[in-house]
Amino acid sequence: MKVTVKNLGTIKQADVTIGDLTIICGQNNTGKSYVTHATYGFFDYLLSNASFPVDGHIIETLLEEGAVQLPLQPYQADLALHIDNAAKNYSEMLFQVFASNEKLFQESELIFDLDNTGDTSFSQVQLTIGSAKKSVLKIQSSPDNMTLDISLIVDKSSDDIPPRHIIENMISDSITKAVLNKLIPKPFLASAERTGAAIFQKELDFTRNRLVEMLGDKSSKISLVQLLGKFSGEYPLAVRRNVDFIREIPHITNRESYISKHHPELLTSFQDIIGGEYKVSRDGEVQFIPASNKRIRLSMVESSSAVRSLLDIGFYLRHEAEPGDLLMVDEPELNLHPENQRRIARLFARLVNIGIRVFITTHSDYIIKELNTLIMLNQQDEYLETIAKQENYLREELLDAEKLRVYIAKDDLILVDGMTRKTRCGTLVPADIDTKLGIEAPSFDKTIEEMNRIQEEIVWGVSADAGL
Repeated sequence: MKVTVKNLGTIKQADVTIGDLTIICGQNNTGKSYVTHATYGFFDYLLSNASFPVDGHIIETLLEEGAVQLPLQPYQADLALHIDNAAKNYSEMLFQVFASNEKLFQESELIFDLDNTGDTSFSQVQLTIGSAKKSVLKIQSSPDNMTLDISLIVDKSSDDIPPRHIIENMISDSITKAVLNKLIPKPFLASAERTGAAIFQKELDFTRNRLVEMLGDKSSKISLVQLLGKFSGEYPLAVRRNVDFIREIPHITNRESYISKHHPELLTSFQDIIGGEYKVSRDGEVQFIPASNKRIRLSMVESSSAVRSLLDIGFYLRHEAEPGDLLMVDEPELNLHPENQRRIARLFARLVNIGIRVFITTHSDYIIKELNTLIMLNQQDEYLETIAKQENYLREELLDAEKLRVYIAKDDLILVDGMTRKTRCGTLVPADIDTKLGIEAPSFDKTIEEMNRIQEEIVWGVSADAGL
């Protein structure tokens, strides 16, 4: 699948093909995070606001006969048009995604090419609607997954039947799951603001609870407008999602992710990176237990910045992650020692190899070089196998170069849509990836070479003068 962005921040036009592992490098203020957040927002928008139309006769048949079958093929046939319309609607609300001035995004546009490779299968759906005591509507996939079987569980004349608009919304949501879940990855974005958000978990709940208290206080003289004004504030979508996830952590700990069930060794590797493990106390506070002393319980305020920066990723891996997901991390190297930057690169490779896509922006030469090592070691060569074993690299960490897509954010000569001549502007330039040499990232190489040159001049210049 390919995302094209136009007039977004410093990016005039750029294409990003989403690989199993997608990386955007580049200097500061070159548009990396803009592209990442816009892409995340679109996937989130598609899965949350798909709104597939439901023909009125489907509802009529259900209410009259108590059951109906809904074919899914017509929705798949119109999928490209549906996604195009969704991309246009989403482009008009980009300013809300970034919580910014609408004028700054008037010419911004996102175009999405699904690039469906012929997969005509649908995801299974099983949904029951009603109260805890009584179910009233059931929607499930047919045995061949080609239709949705929709049926009323109560008598069609019952007063318990949901309103027509609720039935329509439930059917539309079920169509979305059936048609899109295999094609559009469920995104999870750890934004660069995650370190700060981790500190305020208890305060976030306090703010929500305080709002409820004030609404219920009959003696309060504060008007509703004044009250909401006290809690107003606009934040980018990614920040809001991070805050929501951290606030919900105490309520997701009873879930087991695919990784928890089938690859617990990955969670052990993650614990090695943070030097301990996260726990949720009885009163819902997230705590950190250092591996060096398991009797200690540290709050997030008392924990290191590295522990805070990986908090949401840790709970996502343990309780939410599923094959087909897209884990997006803005600057995974935040607050990490170089050794742990290498470890996080190896963890990403293992996630990719079990079917979880990863999308990162990074300034870290350590991460890029470690990924290069994983690519270079992934050869049928006895000598390389010896090195891998000697340096403690696992087979499941090695990377196929074909799974990577790497882009450098910078000014470059490109042919902008609607123009006849190339122009120099902000864009994303695909990096060369060689199976034997890895990723070519000239921006890192140039900086390192310059530092080496200066240090060589210092060392050899002093030595030369001393000999005179």
